[in-house]
Amino acid sequence: MSTDLKNVEYGMEKIFAEAEDFLPLNGTDYVELYVGNAKQSAHFYKTAFGFQSLAYSGLETGIKDRTSYVLQQGKIRLVLTTPLVPDSPIYEHIKKHGDGVKVVALWVDDATKAFEETTKRGAKPFMEPTKEEDENGYVVRSGIHTYGETVHIFVERSNYNGVFLPGFKKWESHYNPEPVGLKYIDHMVGNVDWGEMNKWVDFYAKVMGFAQLVSFDDKDISTEYTALMSKVMTNGNGRIKFPINEPAEGKKKSQIEEYIDFYKGPGVQHIAVATDNIIETVTAMRDRGVEFLYVPDNYYDDILDRVGEIDEDLEPLKKLGILIDRDDEGYLLQLFSKPVVDRPTMFFEIIQRKGAKSFGKGNFKALFEAIEREQENRGTL
Repeated sequence: MSTDLKNVEYGMEKIFAEAEDFLPLNGTDYVELYVGNAKQSAHFYKTAFGFQSLAYSGLETGIKDRTSYVLQQGKIRLVLTTPLVPDSPIYEHIKKHGDGVKVVALWVDDATKAFEETTKRGAKPFMEPTKEEDENGYVVRSGIHTYGETVHIFVERSNYNGVFLPGFKKWESHYNPEPVGLKYIDHMVGNVDWGEMNKWVDFYAKVMGFAQLVSFDDKDISTEYTALMSKVMTNGNGRIKFPINEPAEGKKKSQIEEYIDFYKGPGVQHIAVATDNIIETVTAMRDRGVEFLYVPDNYYDDILDRVGEIDEDLEPLKKLGILIDRDDEGYLLQLFSKPVVDRPTMFFEIIQRKGAKSFGKGNFKALFEAIEREQENRGTL
């Protein structure tokens, strides 16, 4: 093993050691989106993204104010929730933000302890520890507020054997398109307002015991026109990674400013989902109607000089517009969808890691220029 690689591994170990263990997290339990029409959104994520029917909650299960469809692929669970009445905080959330992520739920061994540890460190309570039960056992959930109107819910489910949560029944469907190879959530990115990045970095450090994995300033993430700054926070075992973005001064309006303008505040910008074969995954998603950002052919002219040898044939990567970057531990392949909602807010990243632990720093310029082309088309640059 090279000295450089040993240094990188030591650095990663040091970062994870800095993350405190008062809040052990087992992984992402689910991500809940508040949407205008959960039935139709579920059809979209099944058709375009290959998610499978898992669970349902609504009038038929005794819930009178909302409907939720739960979809699963690999270890990823999406909950799509729509209000059934106008006098509802869910309705108000959609009215203000459009479709978007409300809950990033984290799987824990002890939801009561997670609530106590975070609130005593300054977190604003969202949901007191609550025991929810049915014939399949019980779940304990609690929650705290984070940036904007986004919340974290802690889910303790070791004593539950049901399909998802109490109040849900198995969702049987004869329409189940094939999965596209999505495995788990790699990271989730939050956009915050001017000057707020360090505030939320401190929140994740002090309140949740996270450590800073990497940071990028406006020199790293900029083009001729726009710029942003970003810091990546990780928990102790590295299973949860939250990059936090804020705008930086540029000649024109950055993608972060555009997001905040249309989302009406901070929120989850994108969900990065991992695959073992990005060529197959992106091909399947494109064939099903998912639109991705366009990358010019000249991006690939000297790409192998920059990233070195890769296992994949370059031609299919070029055809699909897949970006490539390398760090000291390997390389990664990534591609970003266009917004999946009408407002230019939430999108998805498809990522395949071939050893790399980084976030595609070498692709930032190409990515930003691609986003700027879309902003120009929308008249928001």
